[in-house]
Order: sequence, then C-alpha cells, then structure tokens
Amino acid sequence: MKQFIFTKQLFVILLLFFFCFTTHFAQTITGKLSLLINQEIKLEGFNGLKSYSISKSKIDKSGNFQLNYSKLDYGVGCLISSDNKPLYIILSGEDIEINGEALSHTESIKVIKGKQNQWFEKYAKEQPRREQALSAWLYLEKIYSIDSLFLVQKLPTQAIQNEKKRIKNEEQEFVNKIPVDSYVRWFLPTRKLVNSVSIVAQYRPEEIPSTISAFRQLNYTDIRLYKSGLFKDAIESHFWLLENSGRSLDSVFIEMKISIDAMMKTLVKDEKKLNEITDYLFDLLERHSLFQASEYLALKVLNEINCTLNSDLAKQLETYRAMKKGNLAPDIIFYADNSVQSYNISNSQKKLSDIKSKYSVIVFGASWCPKCNEEIPQIAKLYNKWKANEVEVIFISLDEEKEIFQKFVKDFPFISICDFKKWGGAIVKDYYVFGTPTLYLLDSSRKILLRPNSVNQLDAWVDWNLIKGNKDDDKKN
Repeated sequence: MKQFIFTKQLFVILLLFFFCFTTHFAQTITGKLSLLINQEIKLEGFNGLKSYSISKSKIDKSGNFQLNYSKLDYGVGCLISSDNKPLYIILSGEDIEINGEALSHTESIKVIKGKQNQWFEKYAKEQPRREQALSAWLYLEKIYSIDSLFLVQKLPTQAIQNEKKRIKNEEQEFVNKIPVDSYVRWFLPTRKLVNSVSIVAQYRPEEIPSTISAFRQLNYTDIRLYKSGLFKDAIESHFWLLENSGRSLDSVFIEMKISIDAMMKTLVKDEKKLNEITDYLFDLLERHSLFQASEYLALKVLNEINCTLNSDLAKQLETYRAMKKGNLAPDIIFYADNSVQSYNISNSQKKLSDIKSKYSVIVFGASWCPKCNEEIPQIAKLYNKWKANEVEVIFISLDEEKEIFQKFVKDFPFISICDFKKWGGAIVKDYYVFGTPTLYLLDSSRKILLRPNSVNQLDAWVDWNLIKGNKDDDKKN
C-alpha cells in the first residue's frame, strides 16, 4: 500500500514537472538550412541592453533543426549559426518554420509558418525598396523646385508629390492591416524609426522634428521595447540625431534636456530600467563629450526622482552635483601624515592652495589602470608646454604599494602623491572619484573650470584658451 502511494506521488511529481517544462518551452522554431548541415544553431533573446541564450541545437545531416522558446521570451529573437550572420524573428507565441540555404543567404530564407514572421518578412523585403524609391523622388523634387529649367514644370512636380504620398500610404496601409494586438504591429514602425536616423539627418532634414518627437514618445518601461533588441539602438539613435541635427551646440543641449525629461516621465515608475538607462545614457553622453547634457541628466536623476539607485551609479552621478563646473574644489593636503608619499613638491607646498599657478590640473589614476598608462605619460610629454602657460599638474595615485607607485611616477615631472588607500583615501572621497583616470581643471581659487574626459581635450583647451589667447593679446598690443 505504501509503495502504491509513493508510486502515485512520484507519478504526480513527474506529471507536474512535464507540464511545467512543456509550458515553459511551449513554442517551437523548426526549419531546414541546407548549407549548414551538422552545424550548431542557437536562439538568443533580448533583455534591455543585454542578450541571453534561449535555446540551441545541432542541425542534422538533412539540414533540419528544432529550437524552443517560451512566453517569457516574447519579443524579438535572434537566430545565429556558425556563419555569424543573425536572422531576427518575432517570438510572439506562435510556432515558426523557416526554409533556406543559410542564415547569411537572407534572399533564400522563406517563412513557411508563423503569421507574424510572414508579415515581418514581407515588410523587411518591401520596405527598403520603398525607401529607395522615396529617396529618388525626393531628389527629383529638389531639382524641380530649385533648378530654373524644371521649376516651371507643374505637372511633373505634382506627379512627384502624388507618388511620394502613394508610397507612404502603401506602407501605412500594410501596417494598418496587421492586427492591433500583435507584436509585429508595434515593432515595424519602431524599428523603422530607429533605423531611419542617418537617412533623415542626411537626406530628409525636414523630417528631423517629427522623428525627434517620435523618439520622445517612446516608453522605455514598455516590455515590448525592452525585449525588442532595439533598446540600446533607440537611445543611441535618439541622441545621435539630436547631436547631428544641424543646430548650434547650445540648441542641441536644450533639445537633449527636453528629451531627458521625456524619458524620465515613465522611467521614474521602474527603478530597474531607470538605473539601466541612466547608467548607459550617462556613459554615452560622457563619451561624446556632451558634458552639459550629462550634468543635466545626473542632477535630474539625483534631485527629482524618488527611486533607489545602485551605489555605483549614485556615486557616479553625485560627482556632478558635488563637483560640477563652477563649484569650489576641496583643498588637498599633501602632507597629511607620514603614510603619504609625494614627489616633486617643495617644502613650501603643504597643500593645493599653496601652489602659485593660474591653473591646476588634478589627475586621479593608478599604475593598474590601462587607460592611465596611456594618458598620464602623455601628460608628462605635454607638461613643459602646460607649465609655460601657468598650468600645474597634480597626480593623485590610487596605488596601494609604495614600490609600484614609485616605479610608476619616477619619470613624471609633475607633483605626484599617494596615500596607498586606493578608493578609501580622503582625497579620492573628497573629489567623488569613481573611475580612473579622472581629471579636473581648476583656476587659482580652485573653482572648477572643466572636467575633461581626455588629455587631448584638456590640451585643446590649453591651445585655444591660453596659447591662442596670448597670441591674440600680442597682436592687439
């Protein structure tokens, strides 16, 4: 009797396991790729800025394969084989079947089963041709509206307008026929928006305002966008278009602030995505030297959002609040105690405020930092030029061992100090340093003038503001 009960319980457990397993992997992707016999094929999905593995299989000797996915993978998937040419598919809860030669031979791929993927395939093949035709008509339109030889021809001009309208309507009608609740109905115009920015910037500048407006309407908490593989591209394309819209730099920064505000309206409701996007966008703006926009983003998130930030991001953003341009930088004590080691400091220089120079560059770095090994020796080469223009350099090392610190700085001509406490040192904390190298340019009263993102940027500032300025003054005299 006990054995019967145990067997029955085991059967129930196995049945539940089978049910959960088959429910989790409820949909299949099958097909035949005749040129990829005995090779591996895998399916990846997207979660925001990252991709993840869903399923993988080996294509058999006849070219057949089968992969599985679940409702948790709802969005866009990416099929990848040994040729490393991805094929994007819609993971909408339907079984999918494709036939072709290889993923890299996109012209051979045919969707046999899966309605949403058939719509996607049809649109992907037709839309580039529509875009090419539209660009051609736009080119002709400019000729007929500018060139005096054609300006008087009203009939061709009207025909061009009609054909442009017909092409746009044809695309919209295709999308409108797709069921409203289907994933691909949302995905196609969003994908077009993201992919169109370079064409709009170069050939259709009149569409820039509407394109920027469409980006601002994107909801970054929408799971459809998060799972689309477009998450990162949407951020980059949006701010690339703002940067390359032909506006003045001041106007670009104003527009970027408006875009940041638009993004934050929905992001404040989702802490995970807020952290993810803020971290990525902040880094993107820094890499493009768009410091006014990155400062605005930092202050916006810190001052106006009641969300929990991860500690690394919070520290990074706090740098902008505490150490923004115009603020007074903390004084630096060079001889706090005997544990601090220094080079190239005179007896009269006990702290940063003792240095008699119009400008000071504070550099945080370490021997273990690869970028520091490129940038800081470059500073050493430029030091004589900077020094001649009253720019002093103070290097704060985050090294932890005296021998390593000494070896690293022994040939540097500028002031170098180290307390061997790495990130825990007082100076590092006072300056809110979260990464290396970090640079600050200060005036004689320690007011922050610039937070350079590279030695080249700082050197350009010296050339433009000091060397060129001195030459201009000489000419006036």
